[in-house]
Amino acid sequence: QVQLVESGGGLVQAGGSLRLSCAAFGLPISGYAMGWFRQAPGKEREFVAAISGSGATSYAESVKGRFTISRDNAKNTMSLQANNLKPEDTAVYYCAAAPARGPFTTARPYDYWGQGTQVTVSS
Repeated sequence: QVQLVESGGGLVQAGGSLRLSCAAFGLPISGYAMGWFRQAPGKEREFVAAISGSGATSYAESVKGRFTISRDNAKNTMSLQANNLKPEDTAVYYCAAAPARGPFTTARPYDYWGQGTQVTVSS
């Protein structure tokens, strides 16, 4: 059974940092493109960052220069380092896996999704 489990969310003040992690079970991420998406209350899910199997990355304009996506195939994990957080970054953050090269900036290629981790940034 494939499972993606996010962790590392929480409450942080504006300007602070968080490191989100995604652990994969039953799925060797070395063969998958991985991504982070987020959904704020009342809004649609949106792309945040993505990384291909070879390490190529892509970021949403709103997080470029502040967030860094990385992967550790040996540990079967993916991370998102989020710095200089802003109140508008408040959302549930989801990790996702796509059985292809990537990186992918839309949700459609991703077959597997985690349950999400809440990030709240106070002003």
